[in-house]
Amino acid sequence: MRRYESDVVVVGGGLAGIVAALELLDAGKRVAIVDRAPAEELGGLARESFGGILFVDTPEQRRAKLRDSPEIALRDWLSFGDFGRDPEREKWPRRWAESYVNESASLYAWLRERGLSFLPMPLWVERNGNSVPRWHVTWGTGEALAGTLARRLLAHARRDALALHFDHRVESLIEEGGRVAGCRGVGEKDGAPFEARAGATLVAAGGINGDLDRVRRHWHRDWGSAPRTLLNGAHRFADGKLHDAVGAAGGHIANLDRMWNYAGGVHHWKPRKPHHGLSLVPPRSALWLDAFGARIGAAQVSGFDTRELVTRVCARERQYSWQVLNRRIALKELAVSGAEFNPSIRAKSMPRVLRDMLLGNRWVVEQLMNNCIDFVSATSIPDLVDRMNALQGDDAVRLDAVAEAVDGYDAEVARGAGARDEQVRRIARLREWRGDRLRTCEFQKIVDARAMPLIAIREFVISRKSLGGIETDLDSRVLDKRGGAIDGLYAAGEAAGFGGGGMHGLRSLEGTFLGGCIHSARRAAASIAKA
Repeated sequence: MRRYESDVVVVGGGLAGIVAALELLDAGKRVAIVDRAPAEELGGLARESFGGILFVDTPEQRRAKLRDSPEIALRDWLSFGDFGRDPEREKWPRRWAESYVNESASLYAWLRERGLSFLPMPLWVERNGNSVPRWHVTWGTGEALAGTLARRLLAHARRDALALHFDHRVESLIEEGGRVAGCRGVGEKDGAPFEARAGATLVAAGGINGDLDRVRRHWHRDWGSAPRTLLNGAHRFADGKLHDAVGAAGGHIANLDRMWNYAGGVHHWKPRKPHHGLSLVPPRSALWLDAFGARIGAAQVSGFDTRELVTRVCARERQYSWQVLNRRIALKELAVSGAEFNPSIRAKSMPRVLRDMLLGNRWVVEQLMNNCIDFVSATSIPDLVDRMNALQGDDAVRLDAVAEAVDGYDAEVARGAGARDEQVRRIARLREWRGDRLRTCEFQKIVDARAMPLIAIREFVISRKSLGGIETDLDSRVLDKRGGAIDGLYAAGEAAGFGGGGMHGLRSLEGTFLGGCIHSARRAAASIAKA
């Protein structure tokens, strides 16, 4: 039995765990981080992210002449999250939402003080939720965000007060004298048992969405049954085992049916985990079709309501979809979420970023077209449909349905500003904000001889983030089912539903995932230090 002792044991070496450890070292505490992954993965999934964080009333917003405030942001948050249906269930989530928007300026300043910066123009995602652009992309992507903070942790002036235990899988919590006094587990590689004892235990081990069986068990009733093909876009160790351990210790686990999944998942050609998927940023000017080639509603445009897109796809007979577009649209609009497929921003090269904006992101398009099994191309609609069916291995996609959808859409695009089609109207609205105008085509038809070839993308629902989790108060103390705090036990980040067991409600304003990890971890550290 390997035995470790510290003032605080942090379970999880992702973004929340790193932030909490930094703050606890600053407060004079001895800290042990216990993480299931190897040392080179310190930073977790945040390191692979695009790095977008929701901030309120920032210098970037003010330079763009955007009026924002915590009051406006909270109104958007509560409305989009569908708060108000169950006040008792929403008690702590609402308080965490209020805390996030009110402390956003402090969160922004904390990151800037640690050497991080953001693209000069905020982006505007979840248009049905955010009344102004709030999504601030970290200069250098999530790789810079997690990497910078990890380097600061490893170079901390009190580095000798920090112990790092990698390849350690926590399986249970130690309960003694009516309180939690640490955790137990085994080595991920050697199976050797260990226990880590501490005055305070902070669970920051992520959500449940890396375990697709668990995701299916908690599938929200709004989505009907879970799709037969479900891709994994979460961390491979985000399996909910720590939720089980907290539950066994009396902690209340809430809202696990609330998830933030995406409709635009495709297969990764170099999988690092079972069912590994990439989450596309779906092109706005592409047509969204069901498995048979019929249009899935004229209003289905990415960036307006991610949850509604997933709901629409899951309601179809076959729970996957197609997007039909052309190369010009792909170059201008197609992207992949995460650091891996945004090399120009990841490398902090503004000339390359400007090149991609002006000439199109050729590298991403070529990578996807050449490697991803879910992409097919052709020079005519009949040819494209043949290749779509060949990929799927049946004749489900109907030529007449695809032709009707494309012809109808192109006719509306030709009307320009006078179009009655809701997708065309939404694209026009997107282009009113210059941040989207750079990344969105202006009235682009699908069939256009100057924009060939045609492209079809087969897209699946991809599991991403848990909006529910371990219920906590504003001090990040884990609560039992009666609302009492469990002595010595805390939770932060996605494990806590980013705070309170589900601070987003039913839907999330993008950028509150990374932001929620940092915010809840700082509150947890402050609470532990004070206690």
